[in-house]
This record gives sequence, C-alpha cells and structure tokens, in this order.
Amino acid sequence: MSEPCNGPRPVEERGRIRRDVPRFVIGCEEDEQDMGQMEAGMKNEMLHQDDMEVYENESPSERQIVVGICAMMKKSKSKPMTQILERLCKFDYIDVVIFPEEVILEEPVEKWPLCDCLISFHSKGFPLDKAVEYAKLRNPMLINDLNMQYFIQDRREVYRILQEEGIDLPRYGVLNRDPDDPEECNLVEGEDHVEVNGEVFPKPFVEKPVCAEDHNVYIYYPTSAGGGSQRLFRKIGSRSSVYSPESNVRKTGSYIYEEFMPTDGTDVKVYTVGPDYAHAEARKSPALDGKVERDSEGKEIRYPVMLTAMEKLVARKVCLAFKQTVCGFDLLRANGHSYVCDVNGFSFVKNSMKYYDDCAKVLGNMVMRELAPQLHIPWSIPMEAEDIPIVPTTSGTMMELRCVIAIIRHGDRTPKQKMKMEVRHPLFFELFKKYGGYKTGKLKLKKPKQLQEVLDIARLLLVELGQHNDCEIEEKKSKLEQLKTVLEMESSLNVNQYGHFSGINRKVQLTYLRNGQPKASSEEEDCKKDGPSLLLVLKWGGELTPAGRVQAEELGRAFRCMYPGGQGDFAGFPGCGLLRLHSTYRHDLKIYASDEGRVQMTAAAFAKGLLALEGELTPILVQMVKSANMNGLLDSDSDSLTDCQQKVKARLHEIMQKDQDFTQDDFQKLAPTGSPSLVNSMKVIENPVKTCDKVYALIQSLTSQIRKRLEDPKSADLQLYHSETLELMLQRWSKLERDFRMKNGRYDISKIPDIYDCIKYDSQHNASVGLEDTLELFRLSRALADIVIPQEYGINKAEKLDIAQAYCVPLMKKIYLDLQRTHEDEAVNKLHPLYSRGVMSPGRHVRTRLYFTSESHVHSLLSMFRYGGLLDEVKDQQWKQAMDYLSAVTELNYMTQIVIMLYEDNNKDPSSEERFHVELHFSPGVKGCEDEENVPMGFGFRPASSENEDKKPNQGSLEDLSQDQTDDALPVTELINLQRRSPMIRNRKTGSMEVLSETSPNHSSKGCTSHRLFQSCSRQSPEIKPAGGLGFEGCSMVPSIYPLETLHNSLSLKQVEEFLSKVCESSGEAQAKAMKALSGLFDSQSQTSLYSPQQPLSSSGSEASLRPPGQPLWLGSIPSSAVSSAGPSSPTTDSSGLGLNFSFSE
Repeated sequence: MSEPCNGPRPVEERGRIRRDVPRFVIGCEEDEQDMGQMEAGMKNEMLHQDDMEVYENESPSERQIVVGICAMMKKSKSKPMTQILERLCKFDYIDVVIFPEEVILEEPVEKWPLCDCLISFHSKGFPLDKAVEYAKLRNPMLINDLNMQYFIQDRREVYRILQEEGIDLPRYGVLNRDPDDPEECNLVEGEDHVEVNGEVFPKPFVEKPVCAEDHNVYIYYPTSAGGGSQRLFRKIGSRSSVYSPESNVRKTGSYIYEEFMPTDGTDVKVYTVGPDYAHAEARKSPALDGKVERDSEGKEIRYPVMLTAMEKLVARKVCLAFKQTVCGFDLLRANGHSYVCDVNGFSFVKNSMKYYDDCAKVLGNMVMRELAPQLHIPWSIPMEAEDIPIVPTTSGTMMELRCVIAIIRHGDRTPKQKMKMEVRHPLFFELFKKYGGYKTGKLKLKKPKQLQEVLDIARLLLVELGQHNDCEIEEKKSKLEQLKTVLEMESSLNVNQYGHFSGINRKVQLTYLRNGQPKASSEEEDCKKDGPSLLLVLKWGGELTPAGRVQAEELGRAFRCMYPGGQGDFAGFPGCGLLRLHSTYRHDLKIYASDEGRVQMTAAAFAKGLLALEGELTPILVQMVKSANMNGLLDSDSDSLTDCQQKVKARLHEIMQKDQDFTQDDFQKLAPTGSPSLVNSMKVIENPVKTCDKVYALIQSLTSQIRKRLEDPKSADLQLYHSETLELMLQRWSKLERDFRMKNGRYDISKIPDIYDCIKYDSQHNASVGLEDTLELFRLSRALADIVIPQEYGINKAEKLDIAQAYCVPLMKKIYLDLQRTHEDEAVNKLHPLYSRGVMSPGRHVRTRLYFTSESHVHSLLSMFRYGGLLDEVKDQQWKQAMDYLSAVTELNYMTQIVIMLYEDNNKDPSSEERFHVELHFSPGVKGCEDEENVPMGFGFRPASSENEDKKPNQGSLEDLSQDQTDDALPVTELINLQRRSPMIRNRKTGSMEVLSETSPNHSSKGCTSHRLFQSCSRQSPEIKPAGGLGFEGCSMVPSIYPLETLHNSLSLKQVEEFLSKVCESSGEAQAKAMKALSGLFDSQSQTSLYSPQQPLSSSGSEASLRPPGQPLWLGSIPSSAVSSAGPSSPTTDSSGLGLNFSFSE
C-alpha cells in the first residue's frame, strides 16, 4: 500500500484540519503523470486504487470526501471543468480524482479509482455501460444519474419524458423507419407539408434525427417564402448552418417532425446546477443565417437572459425528471410561451467566471450536505433561513428589505445642441402627413430613413434658394445650411464624430402651428406670414460619453452593496447580498429608461455593473432595459411647456435682464424660498446684465482662441475628447456666441444652460487644449445656471409643485404601485410553493425598480418630495435638516439619485403602521470641477437614529463598520464561529477565483478589515489608460460620485402612500388617461434577474475618510452609497456563490 505521493500533511489550525493547498488528484494505475493540462497552482498527486485504505485508517476528522470525475479526457480536462474543479478543491474536505481515459477505456471497473461521489457523463466514445457497472459496484453518490443518460441519447425518449412531466414542447410526430425496409413508413409528402402517422405538418417544419448525437437538423421552408431548407450542424468555424435549395425531406433514417416555432431569432440555453439554480443565456439562432456571431476574442456571442417564473419551474422539472444535477437544455420563446426543444444532459457554461464560482459552490454544498454526516466530518449545513434579507435598520431593530426604488439621472454626455426654425414648404407638410403628424400635431423623426428624407428636402431647398434670391421659400438659408451640415455630419458615416446616422443621438421634431409662430423669437425676422406652419427643431449631440459609461457601471457596482449580506468580513464573499437573492430566484428586477439614447445606454451600463455582466452594452440594453416612453413616465416633451412654465420663464427673463445690481426686492422675487444655493449665486452675479456681458466677452475670446488654433498647423489635427475635432468645437461655441446675444442687444437667458453645459464639458474633458479664461467662464456661467436651471422648474413653491406635477405624476403613480404591490406581494417571480424545498420562505422576494431619466424628472420629483407636504419641517427635525441640505445643493448633476427603500418588520402586527418602514436617500450625482471646498454636507447614509445616540456611540450607524460593531443579534464571537465553519478556504488564491474584495490598506488595530469600494482601480474600463494621472482617452478624468445621503429614515409606508396618492389626485383628471395607458406597463410578463459578485464594501468610519478629495471615481470610493444595510450573514449559503444566474423577460 502506498501513501499519497508527497501530499502535504494536514496542518492543525484552530482546532481542526486545514490543508494549505487543495488536493487535486489524478487517479492512475501506473506511476506515469501526464499533468501538462492541469492549471498551475493545483496540487497534483497520484492516487492508487488501494489508497482509500489510508483514509479509512485516518482519524475521523482527517477523512476526505473524494469526488471522482469519470468522463472522456476532452471533457474532463476542458476549461470549464478545470475551472470548476479548481474551485471545488477549495472546500476543505473535498479532494478531486480524475479517472484517466485509458483506465476508463481499458481497465475493468474493479481497478478504477475509488470515490465517494461520482461525476460521470456520456460523450462520444464513452463506455456508459462500464460506468453503470462501476456505480453498482461502489455505490457512490451520483451527481448525474447514469441510467437516464441512455434516454438522453434518444430524442424520442427525451420528448416522451418531457411530455409526461407536462412541459410545453412543440407539436411533433415521430417517424420510425426500419433500416432494412425504408419504404415502409407512415410518411406522405406534399409540396408544402408532410403528413406523419396521419398528422399534418405544414412548412416551415423541423426534421430532427432521432439520435441525439446526430446534429444534422433540417428546417424546410414553404414555397411562398422561396422553398428550400436550412441545414443545421455542429459549429464548424464560424458556421452553424447552410441554406440548401433541396425542398424534399430525407428518405432514410428515423426522424422527429415538429412545427417550427417563430422566435425572435434567438435560442435560449439554460444550464441547471441542481433544481434551484439555473443560468440562462441567449445566442443568435443557428437557423437565422448560420453565421456564428463571435466577439473580438473569437468567442460566440451570448446575451444575458432573465428567466420568467414559469421557465424556472421548467428548469426545475427538467433537472429532476432526467435526474441530471448538471443539465443543459434549450428553450424556444415564441408566441408568449416557452417550449423545450432539446435536453443535452451534462453541460457547463463557457467563459463565465461567475458561473464557475456558483457551480462549484452549489456542487460542493450538495456533496457536503449528503456525505459529511455519513463520514462524520464536522461541517455544519448552512442555515437556509439566512436567505431572508434581514437588515439592521437605522434604529437598531432587524427588518427585512422588501423593495428598492431608484430614480437616476443619466451619465456624463456630450453637449446637447438644438436649432429651431419655422418652415412652410409643402415638402415639409407632406413629410409631416406621411408619418402621421396630424394625429397629435407633433412628430419625432429619429430613424435613418426619416432623417435622410429631411436632408433631401434641405438640399433641394438650398438649390432652389441658390437659383432665385427672392423665391417663395421662407426658410432661412443659414438655418437650412446648418440643418444640412448637421445631418450630413451624421450620414457621411463619419463614425468618429457623433456616431453615424443611427437614430440614437439626433432627432428632428416637427410641431404643427395653426397660425404660424406666436411671437417672433430673437432669431426670426419681423415680417410674419399668415397661415399654418411647422416648427422644426433639430437636436443633436447629447450622447453618453465613455466617462458616463464608467460612471454608470461603477454606480451599478456600488449599488449592489445596498443589499443585505455584503458587509464587513463577508464583503466579496460568494453567497452574500444581491447574488444570494438572484441565486434563489428571489430578486424581482425591472429597469426602465426613457427613449433618449444617453438614458438607455446609462441604464445598460448600470445594469452591467449591478449584475456583473460581461461584454457589450447593446445586448444588455436589448434584453434588460424596458423602454418607458409612454405618457411621460420618464420622457417629457420639453418643447411643449405648460402655461405655468411659460410664465415662469418670462418672469425669469425679465428679472435677469435688469442692468443693475440685484436689490432686496429681486432676492425676494427670484429666491422666495431663501435657498442658500440661489442666494449665493445671486451674490456672485450681482448685476445680471454685466455678468452676461462678461460671459459673452469670454465666449468671444474662446472662439477667437479656437480659430487661432485652427490656423496653427501644429494643432490642426489635435484630437479632442471622444473624437471631437477643433472644427466641431468651434461650431459649438460660435453657435452659442450667435444665439446668446440677440439682435436687439439683449441676452437670451434660455441659452445659459447650454453655455454652462459646454464649458463644463470642455473644462472636464478638453482641459489639455489649454484655452485661457475657461475657469472664469465656468464660474460665471455656473452661477447663472444655478439660478436659471432650478428656477425654470418654478420660482415659488406653488409654481414648483405645479410644474413638477406636469412632469412626474405618471412616475409617482408608478412608484405608488411599486410600493403597494410589494407589500401586497402578488405572485410574481416566486418559486411555486410546491417546489420551495431548499429555499426558505419562497414567497418573499426583494423588488428592485430602477428608473433612468433626464434632469427634468429628477428636479420635478425632488420638488414634489420637498414641497408636496410629505412631512412638516417644523415638527420633524430630521426633515428640516434634510431640507436645509437640499436647498444648499446647487446642481443635480449627472447620475443624481433619489432612492426609496422599503423594509418590513415581521415582528409587528400585519395591520400595524409600524410593520412597514420607508427610507428616503439622495445623492446630487457626479462631483463638479471646482466642488471640493463648498460642498453641502449631509448626514451620511443611514445615520444613527437619535434614540440610539444616548445609549451607545453611533451603534446604529452602518458607516462605522470598520469598528466591527455588529448588531446585537450576532455577537462577534458568533461571527468567528461562522467564519470557522465556512467550508471554503478563506485566503483564496487570487487568480484562481475572481477576487473582487480588496482589503483597504488601513487595517484597524484590532485586526478587523475595513473594506473600501473602488479600492485602487476596482475595475478599469478598457478605455482607461493609466497615463497622466489615470487620464481617460488620453486627457479626461472620470469624476467621482457623491455618496448617498439619508433624507429620512423613519417614514411609515402609510405616510408615503398617503402623500403619493394625495399628490397624484390633486393633479386632476388630466392624468386619468395617462394612468390607463400606464397599467399596460404592469401586465407585461414578470421577470427576475441576473446575478453578480459582491463588491468590497465601503465601511470606513468618518465622512472625511470616505471621500478623498479630487480623486477619480475608482480611487476614492463611492462611499456611503456603497454601505450595505445588512448585518453579517454566514457565507455558506447553499445555491449561491459568485454567479451569473440569468433570467429573462418578454
């Protein structure tokens, strides 16, 4: 009997066995070792057949569970298998033995290595009979049943089992042919159908060989579509199918015929690991064009998918019916239903770190749960009850998080540009009619084809204008030139400018004016024509920048930490927080975005960070983000202002046109609410006209500097941020120079936001150009903008409310429904009660609703909360502090967030007002260029409640996690025990697992770890080059985002619901229609979501340490917004881990 070769002896640690290196064993008969294929860092040992006796003689605590891998070498040494086994070895008591292929093929089963648990599966050339014989002989725990694998090889049996389980599958018929007499069969072939055993299948239909190993599946098309057939096969290079003109079915062999399901061109592949875990992804259907879509690394492109509640039930049924713990199957989604069309048996996801982490975690827990008790291994089964997201609230009690609602402004964008002109040419009216403009009197043109038509008209009119100067065409030549230039800039496919003619970041709006334009704007002539006209508004620019994408993705990653279980010692540990919710199908996530391209891309980038997705944003956008451009939920038609807004703008313009210092009276008129941010800006400005003069002079200086630069050959081809050129920069500023000062010498105040927008963009992204006086222009235009922008949404409280209601009542109604539906807890996305084994309280789930929108909705929503009467400042001290903080905030910048969190206290009576508890949080978004010194300070995220402050210093505060002040419910000693029992080796080797938790350098003296979010480049965007102080695209910085501040943390749900319904009712019947249409939003099929690795948590004690000044996003932290609201929880929960558990929505 030989000892295991050179294996390190177990080391005694904390009173129990722990090995320094995981054992990774190859079972062999001889002493040869062919280990070239194994990953570095694994411990290779050899295990002879009788080595098990060594284990038998070891003391019980030294006994190891041996997991045997019995499969063909191509499979057992594949990358996914290697990755998963490497993680499985991190369980302290698990060893892995790979059966060599020659042993499997040539040796009798008596000589095969011994194991306690067997992972064995059939593939081409595998002797399944021998594996079955081995399992009878040794009786190991089977991960995948072996006898069922005979059935999986026959499509007829697969369909029979699916049918018996009541799983939807396409209508099908089986044609069995006797190989000796192929003529004798029940097949009648017509031109456009076949009849199998009397059942008719019209084309298109699918013909599949009965042998599952045969991948030559044919699809036959009807003559009306051109006939012929598509021949599918196993991927060869970049092809998975080919079209053939052959229209007749095959005449030899047995086949299944089934109706063709009209999917949207994608197949969904589902991978289960046990009945409670499924990962799903979509790929382009091979039937589509047979071209395999590959990414830059040559991998087939897969899309993230969210499974519906019914589909999860199907995954569970398939896994149990075929007795295959690890099982892949294919879903077709057609006509609102999901059909299983293939079951493949043992199958791993490729190229997903999160799946590898998950799969190992689930399998390891399964093996330990089954075998540890039999082998007397001291392993405690993870408590299922932890699956409920219990949270210490700010008052120190424990509550369950039920709902997170966030309203978020889009990320950093290129400057928005706009041009208006009145048009009367018949061609424009024809276009208006063609696209149905007369139905509503408005028309938005965004599609390339539509923009091309506008461009054609502009070119035609310019030619006419050139021919006769006094012609009837009233369109201004300069405006038509600009229209043509902007549209050509797009359509010349000059990709590096503003993206080519894709409708995502430019549009033309046409509005019907019955009597022409009401009053000549500064840009129009005085000679007015009678009769109807169209107002043409051209908008371009305003697309999300690479910096904006990084901001959104990082914020998504930070957001994850607001969910329970990602805190302190367990930050970044598999099986916490958001990922645990996903892994047990109990995170009901929906993401809505307005129809603006920048808003949609922000939502997709945020989802990528939140759910730890990989790859491009487009597939994420398509599958995960719902467009909510119905009745103003997130979109507002800014060109159709309410009467109130028109009046406010007029008053604002009047006050800002006075050529004198602001008087006390002006302060009263312009800032009746006494908001410090407004008062300060007015003090900076003093005389509005003089300030506008300065701004105008600075813009003139800027344009002349840019012109000089253009003449200088050195800087002619200077690359600006996001591939802009100096010419385009000059166009931007020249237009502002022309428009800001009107012909009558007065200033057009409505251009101030655009000036601030442009200078903010250039100060941040194009500072390297080195233009003079940009900071002074920034300072002055910001002071002006800090008055004009917020006051356009109303000057006094009544106006602010009136305008806010016009914008955001549909959104507030939706929030009201979100909160109501959560506590009424409808049947969405829960596991079916019959199938809830293994998941504690399957009825519970956390609902997350994310709404991405633009500035107008964020301003309006905040006005509603501030002035709508939610709380009385006089009576509520916390609310007064929150209001003071908000009135000191000058700007709602990119990525501004308003977050509502709903908790449930299960100890309170269900009808009690105290049962549900609401918290309101806010962040003003991205830090500005000059912000550090005059930032209003809030009170942190989820600060300690007042009653607690007397008893213990800051005990309820979650900011102070570095001190390890855990909640009373879990004493620190208990924590250490939990840690000891964790079956995974704690100091995981980096590299073998994606370790996202990075310990911050400032350990506290007690040896506790303080985790920081975004510690030293948490994950750099591929576009970030670390040159020049982490410059971005060579020159630009990505500013960090202010942490969330708690506005209020002890609202009752009743208060909030009464407030929302009051505000919505008072907005009158005008909104009733909107509500009707809105209800359509909620009837769409439910969805849950993907799932993601935990982020390191920001948990340092003081505000100062939370926000290092002036550091880019990934160096500082997004501090408090990242602080999880959870108490520590054991890291060993079943069916979770760092995983990507995908789901899908219609």
